[in-house]
Amino acid sequence: MVSNFFAMVSRMKFIERWSLMRNSRQENLSEHSLEVAMIAHALAVISNERLGNNLNAEKAALLGIYHDATEIITGDMPTPIKYFNKNIQGAFKEVEKDAAVKLHGMLPEYLKKSYQDIFFPSEEDAYLRKLVKAADKLSALIKCIEEEKAGNTEFNKAKKSICELLQNMNLKEVDIFLEEFLPAYSKTLDELS
Repeated sequence: MVSNFFAMVSRMKFIERWSLMRNSRQENLSEHSLEVAMIAHALAVISNERLGNNLNAEKAALLGIYHDATEIITGDMPTPIKYFNKNIQGAFKEVEKDAAVKLHGMLPEYLKKSYQDIFFPSEEDAYLRKLVKAADKLSALIKCIEEEKAGNTEFNKAKKSICELLQNMNLKEVDIFLEEFLPAYSKTLDELS
């Protein structure tokens, strides 16, 4: 039997993000997911090394890779629409659940158990998922910084909103990342070297 799962997931590269915004450079879901995975992994490692926790950093990265995979089916819903009101937000959550069921259903039976926690949140991964959500917001903030560096003021309001969201998450891991790693995103290549 042929499985369509990985061929479907590979289509993340065709889903463009920030569709309502003028972009100096387009960003697709595939590259965003890689960045989220790397940041989620870093947040979990920061949590372990700096805050004395014992999190599975590799699983945080894995959750980051697939965190928006359902958008292959649903598309990237712009934030102002997705969170316009509780009814739309609730309806979209149901659509996302259906998309997760569909994607998971594309896996052969022998893989379904291994991918269960990726597509259907378990209570034991609640904190990791919080870190992935934070990594998602950090990735969005990085996009805003990149657009700002390119002279695009279109992302100014988004940057402010994302900064407030990150602050309201009250995660020490995020505070550490913001302090130690985020300033480098404003540097040029020469400054980074």
